[in-house]
Amino acid sequence: MFDSIRRLFSNGQPARRIARVPDGERWYVIGDIHGRLDLFGALKTAIETDDASRASAKTTVVLLGDLMDRGPDSAGVIALARKWGEERIVRYVSGNHEEMFLDSFSDREVLRHFLKHGGRETILSYGISLDDYRRMDLSQMRDAMTKLVPAADREFLESFEDLIVAGDYVLVHAGINPKHPLEEQKQSDLRWIRDRFLKHPEPFSHVVIHGHTIFEEVEDTQHRVGIDTGAFRTGRLTALMLEEDRREIIQAVTAENGTIVIEKVD
Repeated sequence: MFDSIRRLFSNGQPARRIARVPDGERWYVIGDIHGRLDLFGALKTAIETDDASRASAKTTVVLLGDLMDRGPDSAGVIALARKWGEERIVRYVSGNHEEMFLDSFSDREVLRHFLKHGGRETILSYGISLDDYRRMDLSQMRDAMTKLVPAADREFLESFEDLIVAGDYVLVHAGINPKHPLEEQKQSDLRWIRDRFLKHPEPFSHVVIHGHTIFEEVEDTQHRVGIDTGAFRTGRLTALMLEEDRREIIQAVTAENGTIVIEKVD
């Protein structure tokens, strides 16, 4: 008994909770991109290369939401995400920034909030000049958005899922409400929750892989894995590879000389 206790708390850390995806499947889960097309393009290439180097499997890529805002090319990220889904199995989870963007077409106050939280960069990426942006009031801005944002982009974003279950994992943008089972989760919690989820000390029904909250490094607490490494601010975009009971990290990172390098951690 004492040997098992010593193993459980060796190096002061509890033994890793074992979670698996179904046999024969491989999953690549990508954190918040936030308009960093350069990092997203590099990470896409790295994932394709990594997948090709491994044994054959049913591979699914998941984008955990917040494709847009804050970074310089949200329109480009959305276009590449759509194109990738035409080439292989890619699933998309909706984040709070997708929600704000879509609601801003019909709600003036949401538009105001959206523009203050990274939406300015999204609007500029669709071709509105900075001078025109500065001259517009909210009504003019909404009219310009309606004209410049393709209907296909809005339909694409509206099609995103709230959560995805992959074996012993649940993949979600912000997290889950610890008080409710998965089938009773509110959409608002899945896209916006923070402290009630992050500070919950006990296991959930599944290991939760999430974005939304920025961490300097991938945060693995055994019960949840946070993979938003703040791409728009830090220049580090993270993907988590899941296969059998393994997790591996692949990151696209902006180096000091401005080039993008790929880093992997087993």
